[in-house]
Amino acid sequence: MSEAERWISTFLDAQAAERSAAVNTRLAYGRDLLDFAGWLAHRDRGLASADREAVEDYLIACEAEGLSKSTRARRLSAIKQLYRFAHEEGWRTDNPALRLKGPGLDQRLPVVLSHEEVDRLLEAARDKGRSLQDQARNLALVELLYATGMRVSELVELPVAAVRGDPQMILVRGKGGKERLVPLSAPARAAVAEWLALRDRTEAEARKAGKPASKFLFPGRGAAGHLTRNHFYVLIQQIAVLAGISPSKVTPHTLRHAFATHLLAGGADLRVIQTLLGHADVATTEIYTHVLDDHLKTLVLDHHPLANKPPKAKRTPEE
Repeated sequence: MSEAERWISTFLDAQAAERSAAVNTRLAYGRDLLDFAGWLAHRDRGLASADREAVEDYLIACEAEGLSKSTRARRLSAIKQLYRFAHEEGWRTDNPALRLKGPGLDQRLPVVLSHEEVDRLLEAARDKGRSLQDQARNLALVELLYATGMRVSELVELPVAAVRGDPQMILVRGKGGKERLVPLSAPARAAVAEWLALRDRTEAEARKAGKPASKFLFPGRGAAGHLTRNHFYVLIQQIAVLAGISPSKVTPHTLRHAFATHLLAGGADLRVIQTLLGHADVATTEIYTHVLDDHLKTLVLDHHPLANKPPKAKRTPEE
């Protein structure tokens, strides 16, 4: 194992143990840091000897490569954290990336689905699938996502024990292993109950055949044991097409945005929405106030009876 690989591996292990960093976060850090280490190696440099100028040159190279601002900002964040860890461990006496600033990020407002579009997605989910079991599963997935605002990883990894007994609230394990309670709507509880009955019947037959029972609400055939995020992404796109909605508008995260925006429009407190979404900082949740303002502005401009009328010409004194 090279020095760079040892540094990165030890850093990622520490992230998992001390900060409870999510698997996807560690994978992203690992990819970014290996790219940086590879870039240094091509210039006969290493993580131990790189200085501030080397980090700056790397970021310039990333920009020249056409990488987005968000990607470059994430890579700089990973490099900063690696060097902070290296300094704490005594591998380096400084942090060459400490005072570097990342590229300013363009604030992009989330795409928001209307209530009517969400209703169409739910109807389409009920019809999507080759069997009644597939249809019940697909409806439960979409109902749960919209009812709770869960992240897609939280949804597909949800243990079946979380929904046993028809609970009105379920415990969700989010980023960094943090847990939160989220309420279930009546339609979501009904959809889950329907899916659970069919799922349990299939699981019982599998046990009779000597196969182990799945601990997940949405079992999958892969190594993870549950439905994958990619599978669900493709599925929600197909459901969007069936609902007559452009698939470019619909991703698993779109329903999380719809959950938050519709709650806010209905009068929910921003702090409550922050808790339900599992945001560590309310500033992250505040994006939905901008979404709502933008949406309301569009409604007025599109539907107000005087919005599209040209202004009357001013009368001159002679008239």
